[in-house]
Amino acid sequence: MTADALFDRALVEEATKKSGLIWVRGAAPEGPVRALWHVWVDGAAHLVGDGPGEQPLPGLVDGAGAEVTVRSKDKGGRLIAWTAAVTELAPRSEAWEAAVAELKSKRLNAPDGEQMVERWAAECRVLRLTPGAASTDLPDGSLAAVPLPTDATTRRPAPAALPRLLLGRKKKQKKRG
Repeated sequence: MTADALFDRALVEEATKKSGLIWVRGAAPEGPVRALWHVWVDGAAHLVGDGPGEQPLPGLVDGAGAEVTVRSKDKGGRLIAWTAAVTELAPRSEAWEAAVAELKSKRLNAPDGEQMVERWAAECRVLRLTPGAASTDLPDGSLAAVPLPTDATTRRPAPAALPRLLLGRKKKQKKRG
């Protein structure tokens, strides 16, 4: 391996380990790019999803490839992009158990606590993204994309009485002072 390839491999590992999220696009080049939480285990990023209460993993298919983009922890901008080979780990295999042990420790707000591992084995997919070629080159144009459709909504309008209540408090505080 050349010095540049070794540097890129080290940068991929270090940046991906430190980043809480990675942006992943599945095999289809026109598919959505998703921000996914992950853990780094044994030289690869591992994801869990496609089950109830877990992140969706669209376009990530066993045996296919994926594009991964990692942001800088300091500045938040794109640091490195790398191609990945996607492998779906068989539930209860040695590699699955190692990945799930790390994923479980990093999973926030799990709805079922201790039963999470059983649910992952029965209803979810655990994927391994093994790094391939990496690039620190920045794109020429903007990578901005239209937001994905969602059921999430913004806050409702403020109640009509709220400004009066807030302004009323300010007037009372001024009178006291």
